[in-house]
Amino acid sequence: MKFVVLPDSRSRRLSFYLAMEEYVTRHIEEPEAFFLWQVPPSVIFGRNQVAGNEVNTDYCRQHGISVYRRKSGGGCVYADEGNLMWSFVVHTENVGFAFNRFLGMVLLVLRKMGVEAVGTSHNDILIDGRKICGTACYHLEGHCIVHGTMLYDTNMEHMLHAITPDREKMQRKGVESVRQRITLLKDYTTLSLEAIKTLIRQTLCEGELRLTAHDVAAIEDLEQNYLKQEFIKLTSC
Repeated sequence: MKFVVLPDSRSRRLSFYLAMEEYVTRHIEEPEAFFLWQVPPSVIFGRNQVAGNEVNTDYCRQHGISVYRRKSGGGCVYADEGNLMWSFVVHTENVGFAFNRFLGMVLLVLRKMGVEAVGTSHNDILIDGRKICGTACYHLEGHCIVHGTMLYDTNMEHMLHAITPDREKMQRKGVESVRQRITLLKDYTTLSLEAIKTLIRQTLCEGELRLTAHDVAAIEDLEQNYLKQEFIKLTSC
């Protein structure tokens, strides 16, 4: 599997990486391709979700948290620089195969780190019964795009308050309740996030696909579709 590399390491917004997944799928002729990314504080919700039901827009606005919609299904997710996002493009229309392949890769890396983890029927990964990684998938031109969020470290206050506008729910469950349902990888390893990124690449990939400035410009053009308010506000795409 090839590791997709950008020509520079500057920080980009989440919508760029959603567009990058599409671009790689449409223009890179590889059976499997993979890349990692990190973003500033952001909320991303699924294709069939209603933004007003999932996102506390006032809180996000007050704290500089950007809001995006993706083309895969699944729930609403908070991400920041302490999360590690995975994107996997595979030439198949078999969603079950794509999910199993992706989960197997994540579990392999965790095992190499000495971390005991299991996959679930909902395509999540758990450590000690608590969620460490969630996934989502969609079809595009004979391919499956699977993406996931690995919780290494994160702002728990933002995670709690940004992804629900229901203040009663926030007060009732609280940060500690959320912390009981999820876990952070930093609590199970002495490796830094950068060291984990290196381990992931060395474990899963052989060789790289280095994108050019021309590719980046094309991705930025495609990204505009994800930034349109009519797309973000749609109940489905």
